[in-house]
Amino acid sequence: MGYTRDSIIAKCTETFNDKKTFYKQSFINYRGKTEDTDEYFTEIIAEFLCTHITEFIDGIDTITREETYKTKGHDGVIKDPDSGRDEEIIAMKMYDKTYDFVGKIIDYQTPLKNKRSDEAGKIDLLAHNGTTLRILELKKPDSDETMLRCVLEGYTYWKTVDKSKLLSDFNLPADTIIKACLFVFKCGKQHDEMKEARPHLKKLMTLLESKPYYISEEKDKYIVTED
Repeated sequence: MGYTRDSIIAKCTETFNDKKTFYKQSFINYRGKTEDTDEYFTEIIAEFLCTHITEFIDGIDTITREETYKTKGHDGVIKDPDSGRDEEIIAMKMYDKTYDFVGKIIDYQTPLKNKRSDEAGKIDLLAHNGTTLRILELKKPDSDETMLRCVLEGYTYWKTVDKSKLLSDFNLPADTIIKACLFVFKCGKQHDEMKEARPHLKKLMTLLESKPYYISEEKDKYIVTED
């Protein structure tokens, strides 16, 4: 089934009421172009969000987690390598190691929910470099998710987390800068997108201050670069 520009905008409008779950909408991961205007689906969605940026930002509420964000038992030990949870395994392999540009990985799968019914996921990775704490939205090398989904998910988590409590729970200075960043593989589809002309996506990333970092694997070691 083909989609037109108007049909993609209609999907945005129909689902925009709940900003905190907008990133979960299936059409955020649509690849390809419209049949009438030959535009990438994600470019139309990104343009829509840029036009409604204040509504989007203001529409995502903070959830204050009563329990600590620092989960007991997060030691980087992979107990079930055949679990199929590839991103979690990559995150665990990176735990407690230091990488260029992002710093030391201090946690993975950091919970955001306060109660079971909260609509919130888990932060893939937290990285600290001495002045900045980065909320890293990780995608595995063969992920088929769009870069737009990655941007929106990471930013939603940044808005959702109680930043003051997060810093306190990890014993970090109260004036630590917290940023939402993208952590994707150089061999992946998200990196390919960033090499293309995607002006609306890149404008949205600028508005949300969402910076990408790229991972490659060399001799069983992960390397992080900015391009």
